[in-house]
Amino acid sequence: MPRPTPDPRSAYPHHHPTPTRWADNDVYGHVNNVTYYAYFDTAVNAYLAARGALDLQAGTVIGLVVETGCAFFAPAAFPELLSVGVRVAHLGRSSVRYELAVFREGEEAACAQGHFVHVYVDRDTRRPVELPGVLRAVLEGLQA
Repeated sequence: MPRPTPDPRSAYPHHHPTPTRWADNDVYGHVNNVTYYAYFDTAVNAYLAARGALDLQAGTVIGLVVETGCAFFAPAAFPELLSVGVRVAHLGRSSVRYELAVFREGEEAACAQGHFVHVYVDRDTRRPVELPGVLRAVLEGLQA
């Protein structure tokens, strides 16, 4: 499989500011690989919550991650201000494939980019459900 190449900032319709934290660095002096997944999760869920498409406490529909991946191109480290680009690559009946990229301040090429797939399910039964209308409308605004 060919190695991916970093996307430009312009490939993502939304950017979420993400300051690094002291705890993000590992013993090698850069942001640890697992931390990028937290950045991805935060960027998506903050976007959805701010637009009324996600009710974290009382919503009947929640998104479960069923697939994820990330490619790394350049290191980031504390203290840096990053931004996470967010786009929707596929919008299904009950699932969404998000593509995300992390950008260092002042740089046009991603230092890391990845994806995850959410399957939206009923909070209680954990069975897949059709995307609610407001969620679908918000996600359509992120389609690449």
